[in-house]
Amino acid sequence: MLSELFRIPVEVGGVPVLGFGVLLALWLVGFGAVLAWIAARKGSAARKGVEGEFWGYAQLAGIGAVVLALAPRLAPQGIPIRGYGVMLLVAISVGVAMAVHRARRHGVSPDTMFAMVFWLFVAGIAGARAFFVIEYWEERFSGGSFLQTLWAVLQFTEGGLVVYGALFGGMAAFAWFAVRHKLPLLGMADLLAPCVAAGFAIGRLGCLLNGCCYGGVCDLPWAVTFPVDSPPFMDHLAHGALHGMKLEEGAEGRVFVVAGGSFPVETVNGAKVQSLSDAAAVLSEAYAYGKPVVVRLEGGDKLEFPAATRTRSLPVHPAQLYDTVSGGLIAWLLWAWFPHRRRDGEVALLLLTLYPVCRFLLEIIRTDESAIFGTGMSISQNISVGMLLLAVVGWLVLSRTPPGRRWEEVPAPPSDPGRTAAAGAA
Repeated sequence: MLSELFRIPVEVGGVPVLGFGVLLALWLVGFGAVLAWIAARKGSAARKGVEGEFWGYAQLAGIGAVVLALAPRLAPQGIPIRGYGVMLLVAISVGVAMAVHRARRHGVSPDTMFAMVFWLFVAGIAGARAFFVIEYWEERFSGGSFLQTLWAVLQFTEGGLVVYGALFGGMAAFAWFAVRHKLPLLGMADLLAPCVAAGFAIGRLGCLLNGCCYGGVCDLPWAVTFPVDSPPFMDHLAHGALHGMKLEEGAEGRVFVVAGGSFPVETVNGAKVQSLSDAAAVLSEAYAYGKPVVVRLEGGDKLEFPAATRTRSLPVHPAQLYDTVSGGLIAWLLWAWFPHRRRDGEVALLLLTLYPVCRFLLEIIRTDESAIFGTGMSISQNISVGMLLLAVVGWLVLSRTPPGRRWEEVPAPPSDPGRTAAAGAA
């Protein structure tokens, strides 16, 4: 786990870095060069939409400049560079590079792809964060002031993005963009499918660095542990696992201890507990002071547990790496299938078939999501089942389309013989 890679300081040796400092100067110089290059192309009749591209980059430059100028007030201790955010950036960059490479061969300009990716990114992040906030509202976001809650909701670079939320948000933005720009909907979906899978695979490495999306306790040789204050550690502490017991929250505000049976708990170390949050507060204090734990049952019996001395969580499944491996394999398969597809829509449907199956199986070993709707399955498993059913319907509909109806590559111009040879290896 490496949640924070490093921190950009406000100043170094008296020289301002943030605010009206070095980074702002480099930002303006860099974007100034980009805008000058774009402006020089405005006289070319072969380039369309250059003026819109100029103002698009100008707006981005302006927003970034304002953020850097206000950074000392927004982050007086410096700007932390999170492992999760860095891997998210790497995932997006790899996905964009893959998409631009394939799109260029089908006559779609890089400018169009960059514009599409921008809207997919915004909608994907919004959907992923909204999904997470809704799912964990009571546990992590309720109870504070409006500004505190808003700030907590916006901290997506520290983790808390749900893949399915990103998928739904991105799909909505993709459909809107493709229709608006008159792009082949199914063909573009096929083109983007392996890019999305690759992004998911790389993004899961950010989850590993952040400590979220962890698996259940295991004793396998490749099990991993996480440090104090990490999500797995705090989860194990709240459930009493660090003391050798297991606490569960039942109905009607009751907590049960599992020890040769399930028994209702009245107090923990003399404090009355009516929820796992109550128990977690008591257990956190016991851990901080190295105290043993005494659990009094509702019938009057007492159970005693030794003090927790672990400085890391219990060994757990590296569920994030499992998802990285499965996502990478799916991305490779989709990328290889794309040139051989018989109909537009096959590659996208393959993604919507394989990923839900992998995600459903992964959720079996993850312990950070509880069952909902009385199904005995987590929210992600319920969505996986629904998505798989939709994929089956999609395959049935697509099977009625005659083979050969697919988005073909644009022939390479005669002046570029190297591209024709490269196209065959796509």
